[in-house]
Amino acid sequence: MDVLTAINTRRSVRSYTNKMVAKDDILVLINAASQAPSASNSQPWSFVVIQDGAYLRELSQRIKAFLLEHLEDFPYFKQYLGWLQNESLNIFYDASTLVIICAKIGQGIYPLEDCNLAAENLMLAAHAKGLGACWIGFAREFLNLPDMKQELGIADNLYAVAPIIIGYPDKELAVLNKKQPEINWVQLK
Repeated sequence: MDVLTAINTRRSVRSYTNKMVAKDDILVLINAASQAPSASNSQPWSFVVIQDGAYLRELSQRIKAFLLEHLEDFPYFKQYLGWLQNESLNIFYDASTLVIICAKIGQGIYPLEDCNLAAENLMLAAHAKGLGACWIGFAREFLNLPDMKQELGIADNLYAVAPIIIGYPDKELAVLNKKQPEINWVQLK
């Protein structure tokens, strides 16, 4: 798959089979993520990989409870109140794998932005390999709590930027129609 096809057909996958993604395939995706550009070639990323369905289901419940308890701190999430209150909903959509891209704070001048670039590389590589991926923004604040970082072995100088689930899609998704980009062509005389 060429890069433009991958970009134009990639979707956020939210429904997966129970097939486990092989460690070698995860390493290929992390290598692709690591090829992202970074300010001054700082490469300020670190990766945490979780491949334990029971743990991810339990983590999903903990994250939902945290967000519900702190909804005033995250007003944007109020629109998802019913979704967060759904006991059976797993925010990781039963994907076999969660990769958390962490920024090394203080390494380089734009570590968060650099990790965002790495995240897109990872998701495009997953799509090119026939895997699905979805960025789970709901998880980020919880994953950065000191106790949670300790639980996952995330060092104090790291910030969890991009929690991304990866797995085998259980169905093919149609390509979405996207809005036309706003473009301001500047012509100086």
